[in-house]
Amino acid sequence: MKSRILIISAFILGLAYPAKADKLDALRTNKKIIRMSEAQAPYYAIQIIALAEAPQKPSFFKNVEVAREYPCKDGFLRFCVGQYNSYEEAKADVAAVKAKGYQQAFVVNTGKYVLEGQAASLASKIDPNKVYTIQLSAFRFPVYLSHFKNIDDVMEFRMKDKIFRYTTGRFKGHEAMKELQRIKAMGYKEAHLVELDKYLPFKIE
Repeated sequence: MKSRILIISAFILGLAYPAKADKLDALRTNKKIIRMSEAQAPYYAIQIIALAEAPQKPSFFKNVEVAREYPCKDGFLRFCVGQYNSYEEAKADVAAVKAKGYQQAFVVNTGKYVLEGQAASLASKIDPNKVYTIQLSAFRFPVYLSHFKNIDDVMEFRMKDKIFRYTTGRFKGHEAMKELQRIKAMGYKEAHLVELDKYLPFKIE
C-alpha cells in the first residue's frame, strides 16, 4: 500500500513540476540552430558564445541567420556562425558580428573542438607544414586506374607490406581536409589522409 502511495505521489509531483522545456527547440526544428555531431569543412568559424547551458532566450539568436551548436566534451555548448576557408577570411567578419551584439565573438577552428563521444578530431592533428594525399583504396592485387571513376591524378603505391594503395592529389595542411570531404561525398567513404612523403618511396611510375 505504501509503495502505491509513493508511485501516485511521484506522478502528481511530475505533473506539478514538468521537465524543463528546451526553449531553443523551435530554432533547431527550423534549422536556425544546427546541432553538430562532428566538425565539417570548412572549419573556420566565429564563435559567439560558450555556455554550460544553452541560452534560454531564443531572442539571443535574433541577429543570426544560422548558428551551429557544438556540444563539447568539456561540458560547454559552443555556438558559431559562418564557415570560412581561412583564419584571415573569418577575422574580417568578426567586427560585423560584434556589432550585432555578440561582443564575445572570436575566430575558432571548429576542427579542434572535441565533441561529446568523440576523440580529438582529425583536423586538430593536421600539420599545416606537411603535404598530404588522399588514399582511396587498398588492394592485395593491382587494379587499373580507370577503376576510380571521376578521379584524376590517381597515384599507385606498392608498400612494404606488398599491398597496393591508391591515392589522389597533393594538399598542404587544412586544404587536405576540405578535399577529403569532397572525395568522400563522391562515394569513397573509406578515403582518408596520409602523409605523401611516407608513400613516395613506394610509388609505381
